[in-house]
Amino acid sequence: MKLSRLRSRNPPKIMIIPMIDIIFFLLVFFMMSTLYMVEQNTLSVALPPASSAQASQASFATITITAQANIIFTREEIPPELLAARIQAELLRDPETAFILRGDRQVEYGKVIGILDELKKAGVRKITVATELKR
Repeated sequence: MKLSRLRSRNPPKIMIIPMIDIIFFLLVFFMMSTLYMVEQNTLSVALPPASSAQASQASFATITITAQANIIFTREEIPPELLAARIQAELLRDPETAFILRGDRQVEYGKVIGILDELKKAGVRKITVATELKR
């Protein structure tokens, strides 16, 4: 008889607060891991450093010049003579597109200026030159 009195008559409770903590931890973990996955999908270019480097959040098209002077327009390698046509096509789709110019630091200065000139001829209003943060 005494044994039944010692037992608790209340059913066990499910603690919801630790479960919420675990869910938030998993949410943050997956958010941070996807941020690193996005960075790994970009082309590897050694950008020159700048002390005023910032990240851009607008819609953009990237033009990358590799160390071998190849031109890559949003992950597709194109010949230099087709660059103006691709810029025009991008501006027809969205006139407010920001163009990000990513040039390897080993590329000749004249090639970067030539692409900047093509962008200005096409009427691009938003041009950004990508750099790394100087440490």
